[in-house]
Amino acid sequence: MLIIFGGLPGVGKTTIAREVARQIGAMHLRIDSIEQAIRNCFPVAPPLDDAGYRVAYAIAEDNLHIGRTVVADSVNPLPITRETWLEVGQRTQIINIEIEVICSDPREHRRRVEGREPDICGLRLPTWEEVISREYHSWNREHIVIDTASRSVEQNVKIVRQALPAQ
Repeated sequence: MLIIFGGLPGVGKTTIAREVARQIGAMHLRIDSIEQAIRNCFPVAPPLDDAGYRVAYAIAEDNLHIGRTVVADSVNPLPITRETWLEVGQRTQIINIEIEVICSDPREHRRRVEGREPDICGLRLPTWEEVISREYHSWNREHIVIDTASRSVEQNVKIVRQALPAQ
């Protein structure tokens, strides 16, 4: 199965994705980690464009082919990124589950963005202004929406787990 997370920075998607992956024994594939590893390869990092996503799609597909469940963790801001994740699932003939993580309370979201520390060496986290001005398109198909504004990580993980097919 391919569990595809998306949502703006600071909404809690990595925390939820990481815990879901841990609980079900899946591979956690995080775009931030991939992109930072690419940046670390160069004295002056080139523009990444979609390089991190392309690497992630390939790694996900390799792991899905050998029967692993993959939890893909990224902002996933555009229809093209979401479509490409679905194409990975189609090529491997597995179930895709799309989950958008939001924080419906703007003050809480801002507090999280401004108060967090990077957990990846060298990663520069976006500012609140960068988060709210980021290009992020609405989802145009049915998907699971998790609102982290007033629920605990445990409650949100439980919602995700209940939406997954029995394993």
